[in-house]
Amino acid sequence: MAGTAPALGTTSPMGRKIAIAAATIGIIYGYDIGNVSGALLFITEEMRLSPAMQGSVTTVLVAGNIVGALIAGKLATAIGRKPTMLLVVAGYAVFAAWSGLTSDILWLDVSRFFLGISIGLSLVVAPVFLAESAPAAIRGSLVVGYQVATVTGILLAYLVDWSLAGSGNWRLMLALSAVPSVLVVFLLVRLPDTARWYVLKGRHEEARATLRLVDPGADADREIAEIEAEISTQTGGRLREMFRAPYSSATMFVLTLGFLVQITGINAITYYSPTIFKQMGFEGNATIIGLPAIVQAAALVATIGSLFIVDRFGRRPILLGGIASMMLSSLVMILVFATGSLGSGGSLWGFLAILVFTAGFNFGFGSLVWVYASESFPARLRTLGASLMLTTDLIANLIVAQFFLPLMDGLGGATTFVIFLVLAAISFAFVLRFAPETKGRTLESIRTYWENGARWPEPTQPDRTS
Repeated sequence: MAGTAPALGTTSPMGRKIAIAAATIGIIYGYDIGNVSGALLFITEEMRLSPAMQGSVTTVLVAGNIVGALIAGKLATAIGRKPTMLLVVAGYAVFAAWSGLTSDILWLDVSRFFLGISIGLSLVVAPVFLAESAPAAIRGSLVVGYQVATVTGILLAYLVDWSLAGSGNWRLMLALSAVPSVLVVFLLVRLPDTARWYVLKGRHEEARATLRLVDPGADADREIAEIEAEISTQTGGRLREMFRAPYSSATMFVLTLGFLVQITGINAITYYSPTIFKQMGFEGNATIIGLPAIVQAAALVATIGSLFIVDRFGRRPILLGGIASMMLSSLVMILVFATGSLGSGGSLWGFLAILVFTAGFNFGFGSLVWVYASESFPARLRTLGASLMLTTDLIANLIVAQFFLPLMDGLGGATTFVIFLVLAAISFAFVLRFAPETKGRTLESIRTYWENGARWPEPTQPDRTS
């Protein structure tokens, strides 16, 4: 019989502090990527921005993400996971507040670029800090909880934007995340760095003390020995090895998958859904900002639902079902814009299509895609694989953020969603053809799939000649 994971209340006080810090950081991250959606309506009106200039407000954030992600690994190894996380939340606080104090588009873009660097750092370091810090008994639930907290933060951003829609106070919409960012600093400074980082730096006594503090019931000496063994297996990985046999097929798979996650348009919805609803005929700022909040609530439900059933039904059905929902939604959006059913009061079908598109993404791509990066490579290449996937993901995000609004303005909604439909169809075909079903398989077994030319090895036949 499978055991039940201990409840958070049964963990050590330090374990509870780590859980609270992780949830808070996840919510702040989600809020900072979601709050621009409503704020952009009022920024555009006040500063008279063209579609391309509107795109720059989100694009500079993603450009900062790329810079932050590229330097995160080396920074976290050099100075520690905890100091890097302190830099992250300090950056969240300072640059969120700065973005709320600017009076022109140049300085708004500058502040959001540096906020993007903070987010890029957190994309890499926060999951590592959490996984390495959390007590073993609640590690899995905390990693899942961080994903849920991020979607919750996006939902919270829409609710805050909706509550401030009457006043049009976009500066407050952008700056509010500075408050929890400052508060979580005081929590983070009281946490130790991770035992794994201490071992990496040869500081074994500090590692032992940290393990005993986080999980008093753990065998600290045994865990330190396991950490040392794991570190030894992860050394020696080189970038050029990823593009040579037998791992070149796995590398191309995760790079393509990472690109498809974003190029299919999810952040066009996250960043610009109020603008989309406005073009669909919905009226009133409270309405066109409130509707995305309902969309994100559905996304939260879909994310939680996926986590409950993935180990029962497998990776491929979940991914393919989510992408199929995105394809259907794109088709409905094409019909909504092509038939001109965008009169007063808005399009109910358009709203439902956006809701299903977002829920479908979070059900499939959003919940599962990063699993493949962690499963496809041996330990020494696993971090490199995740970093490469993140890079292609952010490049695609940059493209969508910059060009979605000009496409909507120049080609119209129907043509824009034709592009997303084609990209989703390509994603469906790609997953159907290349994504292995890894449910219930060990990491060693999955590795042999890629080492065998992206084919599962034939089962060994008994020798019947004797």
